[in-house]
Amino acid sequence: MSFLALTIPLSLLLAAVMLALVLRAVREGQFDDWEGPAYRHIYDDDEVPERPSSDSSH
Repeated sequence: MSFLALTIPLSLLLAAVMLALVLRAVREGQFDDWEGPAYRHIYDDDEVPERPSSDSSH
């Protein structure tokens, strides 16, 4: 019985912490853009832009 007396409060505490983290993420707007990350890998440019030459001999 002492096992239940320990695990039930700990599991309730863990559930409350997880709920608080989810609610904080919702308030901060982390779930606002559902489609952006799904299309980001499609439109990702793998090309590296050219850098201007830093040659000092000119």
